[in-house]
Amino acid sequence: MKGIVFPGNDRVELREFQDPEPGYGEVVVGVRASGMCGSDLHAYHAPAADGQDLVIEGHEPCGVVEKIGEGVPSHVAQVGDRVMIHHYWGCGTCSECRSGWSQLCTSMEPRISSVNEHGGHASMIKVPAAQILPLPDELSFKAGAAIACGTGTAWGALLRLGDVGGKTLVVVGQGPVGASATMLGVALGARVIAVDLSDARLQKALTFGADAVVNPANEDVADAVRRLTGGTGAELMMETSGNSRGAQSGIDSLAIWGRGCFVGVGADVHFNTRDTLRRQLTLLTSWTMSTVEQMRCARFVMERNLPVDDLFTHTWSLGDAEDAYRWFSEQTDGKGAFVP
Repeated sequence: MKGIVFPGNDRVELREFQDPEPGYGEVVVGVRASGMCGSDLHAYHAPAADGQDLVIEGHEPCGVVEKIGEGVPSHVAQVGDRVMIHHYWGCGTCSECRSGWSQLCTSMEPRISSVNEHGGHASMIKVPAAQILPLPDELSFKAGAAIACGTGTAWGALLRLGDVGGKTLVVVGQGPVGASATMLGVALGARVIAVDLSDARLQKALTFGADAVVNPANEDVADAVRRLTGGTGAELMMETSGNSRGAQSGIDSLAIWGRGCFVGVGADVHFNTRDTLRRQLTLLTSWTMSTVEQMRCARFVMERNLPVDDLFTHTWSLGDAEDAYRWFSEQTDGKGAFVP
């Protein structure tokens, strides 16, 4: 089979790999959709690493079980099952793994699709059977791919913030994760103020139910939020852009007793403790979600009939990988997916 790899320095190649065969406790999933995630760009832009074995990229695959290894009970997987994939796995027995947080495994370095294991930008992917999760029939494969990371990450961060119903939530960044946070936050009863430098993304945020939008190129974010909240600031904030200035504007937008959650990778955040403690702020971080919450997110999207598919603006074949990542690296539009 062919798979997409990043040799470094903004290069993309489609290379030949052996078709995977499942070992004990493993399954092979035929990929029907594999989402592009903003975190891919860290590896895409990285310098070339000579002599390093490259893994297939893509940590948002979704598809159909095609092969089942020994030791996998029939109630866990059957050929033809529609499944999402939780793209981390650990020892399986420590307390974090047992609670569904295998990315926090305390007994071994977590295995991660597209980092130290082959990912889903290919026609097939092999994973431990414990990492596949049922995809409701009502959801598309692209929706399942989004929930596997970007949309699920937004869901996990909203859970970290707590009860968002009836509160004002500022979402900094309206890429796939931020747009998902806007959509899910509105569905959970929040009044969402969406922030982004792209007017096209802000327009999309309005279609997802945002109450107001702010473009930092046109006005100071904190000033705009205070204007929109009668001078108090927002009770809640989620930072998804990974931009340091965006992160600072999110902190500055919070009201007294405000809660902020940082999701975007790459932001360098500094704050004055005197100012922060006198406002009684609570600042949190959130890293994706557990297997349990990934399934709950899928059910919530299904039950509320949320338009997760509308996050996607581009669909590509594997052969389009170079053009796809050149487009995606601009980060001015929506989400992309490979459909092998």
